[in-house]
Amino acid sequence: MEVWLWIPITFLAAFMQAARTAGQKYLTRDFSAVGASYVRFLWGLPFALVYLLFLKQLGGHQLPSPDWTFFVFAALCGLSQIAATVLLVFLFSLRNFAVGSTYARTEALLTALLGATVFHEAIAGAGWVAIALGAVGVVVINLARTGIAGDTLLRRLFQPAAGVGLAAGLGFAGASLFLRQASLSLGLDDWLYAAALTLAMVLLIQTAVMSAYMLLRARDQFTVMAPNWRGCLFVGITSVIGSAGWFTAMTIERAAYVKALGQVELLFTLCLSVLFFKERSTPKELSGMALVAGSIVVLLLFG
Repeated sequence: MEVWLWIPITFLAAFMQAARTAGQKYLTRDFSAVGASYVRFLWGLPFALVYLLFLKQLGGHQLPSPDWTFFVFAALCGLSQIAATVLLVFLFSLRNFAVGSTYARTEALLTALLGATVFHEAIAGAGWVAIALGAVGVVVINLARTGIAGDTLLRRLFQPAAGVGLAAGLGFAGASLFLRQASLSLGLDDWLYAAALTLAMVLLIQTAVMSAYMLLRARDQFTVMAPNWRGCLFVGITSVIGSAGWFTAMTIERAAYVKALGQVELLFTLCLSVLFFKERSTPKELSGMALVAGSIVVLLLFG
């Protein structure tokens, strides 16, 4: 049973991430990009701690005494995610943002490559096919949404935006692999509790780092939170549910497979864009969606 539980958990995480993204898009009317990103940490942390306490009481657990590897991997996970987010925000200031954001979408493929080479996570042949299909589908969707041609993307391979985009994707890929290593290092049989502990530690680190930055560089963003408390609450709750899903799924299954299946989040995002922001999908987007859907079918049936 546990072998397959990561699949519905990943779908839940992907949907909640799409909902959180929609919520952050709504918040950017009053927040800066960094401020909207900070909301997910600050407003999500209390819910992560409540979730951890609930699991602790439910299972009668004691707090473990993790060794240094847990804290190192948790810190690497939190900092990698922050760095990747900052790089994505930095892309907005570059002329070729569309090119960079497209390369950032190769996150799932980068996770597979890093996992296989650095952490020795074995991936079946069908798994590689699914991951590659999904990566192509995601790139096609992003090309359609940003309005750039494939040959333009290749010509700009060595431009700064491409490098920043790849670095962002690498940061997100590293965060996924680090969190799995942190969770597994606890050596707990209860994977829900292990994932919740890892989530709480990572969020504590991220909230501390981002709070220091906000107090120094963007203090005005705190005053915007009170009138937007409903939106902040929505982002905080959906962020924690999504993160708890990602952390749990990656504790059970290899990060590369979770990330590959998690590309369904882009399909959810497009659906939410149509429903709530009245955006229309183009034929190119639909073809990319078909590739992502096909990659998920291959992964689930043969991966």
